[in-house]
Amino acid sequence: MSNEQSNITDFNINLICEYFSNVQRQGPGSPEATRQAYAFLDHLPEFPRIADIGCGTGGQTMVLASLTSGHITGMDLFPRFIELFQQNAAHLGLQDRVQGVVASMEQLPFEPNSLDLIWCEGAIYNIGFQRGLAEWKPFLKDGGYLAVTEASWFTPQRPAEIHDFWMDAYPEMDTIPNKVAQMQQAGYVPVATFIIPETCWTDHFFAPQVPAQELFLKKYAGVKAAEDLVAYMRHEARLYAQYKEYYGYVFYIGKKI
Repeated sequence: MSNEQSNITDFNINLICEYFSNVQRQGPGSPEATRQAYAFLDHLPEFPRIADIGCGTGGQTMVLASLTSGHITGMDLFPRFIELFQQNAAHLGLQDRVQGVVASMEQLPFEPNSLDLIWCEGAIYNIGFQRGLAEWKPFLKDGGYLAVTEASWFTPQRPAEIHDFWMDAYPEMDTIPNKVAQMQQAGYVPVATFIIPETCWTDHFFAPQVPAQELFLKKYAGVKAAEDLVAYMRHEARLYAQYKEYYGYVFYIGKKI
């Protein structure tokens, strides 16, 4: 299968997990973008209850923990990610208020109306933007916040190559105004929207993968599934370099009403 015909879900889930366990971030983002998004949240309690859904190994979670005195539950479907998450929290001395659990974003392990903030960087696409907004809302307290990053189009039209790549990977991808409208329709007041900087992709997501790819290929020399996964990630990096003016990740921050 060629790179152009495949998408990330075609690959062995254990290989994907191992591959992304070797890098600090499992999606585009940066500490600066996390801090910028958090700055839009007004009147949170002194000790908020926060859920970081699809937390991965916790790169953004540990940044959140530096911004609040609240309790953060990071949740991810992959046990290895949560194992590394727990190690990262302990290394930073945060284990008393930053804890990881293995759970599905389709069945959140929280009580209704119990969360002050739901955070999700680069992961809501796994359930779908509109479905995530709707199904996660009951877990927020009235006046609680949701902050997610979502792949979005910057322009109403774009070249066929990048359009086809993303429509195959994530058919729900849409323009920023349409995403904001979806947030409103789901019962949130849009608080802020901003495009995360290019460096969130180049410096914090793609660049760290380069040495990790070499080690991965060395470990799995001759294993086609591993070679295809690395080829796919390299293809994605090339597409971003060529078409980054047409798309990217956008932070969407809404308040439950």
